[in-house]
Amino acid sequence: MGSEAMLPVALLIGYLLGSIPFGLILTKLAGTQDLRSIGSGNIGATNVLRTGRKGLAAATLLGDALKGTAAVIIAGYLGGPNAAMLAGLGAFLGHLFPVWLKFRGGKGVAVYIGILIGLLWPYAIFFCLVWLATAFAFRYSSLAALVASVLTPIVLWAFGHTALAALFALLTLLLIYMHRENIRRLQAGTESKIGAKK
Repeated sequence: MGSEAMLPVALLIGYLLGSIPFGLILTKLAGTQDLRSIGSGNIGATNVLRTGRKGLAAATLLGDALKGTAAVIIAGYLGGPNAAMLAGLGAFLGHLFPVWLKFRGGKGVAVYIGILIGLLWPYAIFFCLVWLATAFAFRYSSLAALVASVLTPIVLWAFGHTALAALFALLTLLLIYMHRENIRRLQAGTESKIGAKK
């Protein structure tokens, strides 16, 4: 299969991998209540943490990140850099809008990091450092994710990675959209802080 013909296949591979709902699978295997019935109702690690199972939350974070990394690496091997980027986009869309769960998925932070690891791993470290610094300073997980995701495509562009900058600018816009309720709560001063007792 030629590299051009591989592009839609890469998008599909990425979507299918991205749509694996690790949070839902792991919590069901552990016998907790349906993840979609608690907290925000989404399938990401932050909501898994609301079950009180830190190990499950960590496993969900790892699984969600690695599905993005796997999509990029597999598609890159089969079809080259453009296929890898399309698979990353597909994985992100699959996580946000999984067909198996009526298109209601997670918010995308872990998958964003996983895609970065697969495409240009030093920038995943940059993302995590910005996240940690912002979270330490302000104690808002959502704000930390938003700041890190906004800065990542800017830094990619500044260092000459224009195609990747364009991809991550798109992913950042999607991530911001998925965090729209968090943004409203941040503006209202009602967003939960890291470590706050509910």
